[in-house]
Amino acid sequence: MGHGGGGALSAELVQHLFAPAFGGDVLAQLGDSAAVCLGGVRLAFSTDSYVVRPLFFPGGGIGDLAVNGTVNDLAMSGARAAYLSCGFILEEGVEMSVVARVAETMGAAARTAGVEIATGDTKVVESGHGDGVYINTAGIGIIPDGVDLRPQRVVPGDVVIVSGEIGLHGVAIMSVREGLEFGVDVESDCAALGGLVQSMLAVTPDLHVLRDPTRGGLAASLNEIAAASGTGVVIQERGVPVPAAVANACAILGLDPLYVANEGKLVAFVPREHADAVLDAMRAHPLGRGAAVIGEAVEDHPGMVVARTALGGTRVVDLPLGEQLPRIC
Repeated sequence: MGHGGGGALSAELVQHLFAPAFGGDVLAQLGDSAAVCLGGVRLAFSTDSYVVRPLFFPGGGIGDLAVNGTVNDLAMSGARAAYLSCGFILEEGVEMSVVARVAETMGAAARTAGVEIATGDTKVVESGHGDGVYINTAGIGIIPDGVDLRPQRVVPGDVVIVSGEIGLHGVAIMSVREGLEFGVDVESDCAALGGLVQSMLAVTPDLHVLRDPTRGGLAASLNEIAAASGTGVVIQERGVPVPAAVANACAILGLDPLYVANEGKLVAFVPREHADAVLDAMRAHPLGRGAAVIGEAVEDHPGMVVARTALGGTRVVDLPLGEQLPRIC
């Protein structure tokens, strides 16, 4: 299970098994989506599979995830999503009303994100071989001229910005799955980030890299960027926006909010000269009101992420080995 958690085991599986088997320069990008050139047009292309349990949770459901997750992967390349494919894998015995509800939420999410579900496929597996509904979506979108988002562009001095409070999705899933009460209702942050990204690019196309910290949380995304760019990353632990409900839930469960999944947040590495303007643009957008500067890229400790604690010390923020919360996206 750890190999699907977005941490070190996932990276090992991709880098040492899949990448050598498939080969290719495009795959070697290993981003949230692949940037390809087809007929003189730069496209972003991405695919993802969704196996969340339960199928519906506070703030969304598997249908919302299947649309927003792929739209967000495309947005991290600077692309505005245009078309999605949709593959349903249904377990024998799942009620048609459940499938209809998932399909309706997918359609609504697609309309909200401004994307069309253009093609699809359905398979049915025997009872006991699935959790009711699994979904795969793939998507394509056009990357605007002048936009080049990849971790290799990160340089020391870049400012690290997160678009809002972290950890909401993972805690929301755990609360309903395990019947836990944290004193307040916690809702997933599931949302399509394409509009927020376009607002940021309107300020400057010279953003260096964007990532949506899903599996493995903010810690995994920062570690991936640090490793790919060869720079160090320093974050101010007290500067990371963690809502009280998430902090309390993580304290009870023995989790670190930096490793908890999100489904409606992004982390950006921005040239210092553009950071204030980009931050203002983010805060002017509904999905970026809680945006905050949390750190910077540095020359020291290349490939490593370090957090400065509230007590004045430092700690290494490693890539997680596997996953803290199973099947959250």
